[in-house]
Amino acid sequence: MIKKVAKIFLVILLIVGSLGLKSYYDSGGFKTINNHFDGKMQKISGLVGVEDITIDPTTGITFLSSEDRWAKTIDKKPTKGTIYTLNLNDSILTPLSKTSDFSADNFHPHGISLYQTSEGKKLLFVINHLEPEGHQIEIFEYKNDSLQHRETIKDPLLVSPNDIVAVSEHSFYVTNDHNEKLSKMRTAKDIAQIGTGNICYFDGQKMQKTGIEGLKYANGINKTADGAKIFVAETTAKRIRIFDRNITTGALTQEDEINTNTGVDNIEVDTEGSLWVGCHPQMLKFMGHSKDENKPSPSEIIKIRRLGKGKYEQTTVYMNDGSEISASSVGAFYKDKLLVGGVFQRHFLVGRLKM
Repeated sequence: MIKKVAKIFLVILLIVGSLGLKSYYDSGGFKTINNHFDGKMQKISGLVGVEDITIDPTTGITFLSSEDRWAKTIDKKPTKGTIYTLNLNDSILTPLSKTSDFSADNFHPHGISLYQTSEGKKLLFVINHLEPEGHQIEIFEYKNDSLQHRETIKDPLLVSPNDIVAVSEHSFYVTNDHNEKLSKMRTAKDIAQIGTGNICYFDGQKMQKTGIEGLKYANGINKTADGAKIFVAETTAKRIRIFDRNITTGALTQEDEINTNTGVDNIEVDTEGSLWVGCHPQMLKFMGHSKDENKPSPSEIIKIRRLGKGKYEQTTVYMNDGSEISASSVGAFYKDKLLVGGVFQRHFLVGRLKM
């Protein structure tokens, strides 16, 4: 009887150990981190938690979503977030706050998306995590070098919104990284790679589900210049899904997917249609970094270029062990400049690539 119990215990131990080893491997625990960037980096301090960055390719005006997330997660004292702009054509790069006049004290920006209408109007869509009420979308118009608040959109389907992409003056897609609020069970599902994320669509009148469910930590979302294709990052699945978009109805149909072998976060698209993706190559270290500023988390920026149907070229443009910047969530490219933002860091990077 004792031998039988011992065998059962050993089998259970082996199963648990195997699952733990698999989770560690899938999270990038064994991935080699080699510091690499073919250019020169400049550190710009003073902005905390630059989680998302997007660039107006016609002007070089850059929008940065900033919030001190350590104040919220560690100190339990949330501070008001800010949207900054930066002109990449200036000789001296100086971030400028553009939401100091925004009357809402409860402003915690996350994913952002810039949309320009055919008439030239420029609108910035911003995910706002209210504390503790819930979440909503803020829409600003960028006019005369200022952000003017135009609209707030609330809906119960905004359960855990992460990123947003605008497809018209009034419509957008948004990713929910989970379909439930933060809990220990939700974290356990992430570790076990049980997908609960989804994509929702606001058609200008109402929010609706797209039917794209079960995504493994739905994260960054973006589109092609013509709006015909939508790209969605699944962080824990380490892949990017590509959807054909029905421009009339908003319906999404999966066309392809790209396995990246890294924890993909926000997606930016350059003028040539290539994807620039902020990544977490070792995701368990990201979890440690989120709770302790002194624990670095490696950063990676990849570029994905489409070669033809079903064929893609993936290049690691930037990789760092976390000593230069930890937990990179976004990489945005303009001319010869690469901007790198991190979820928690008290600075961001602007690099000049050798061309």
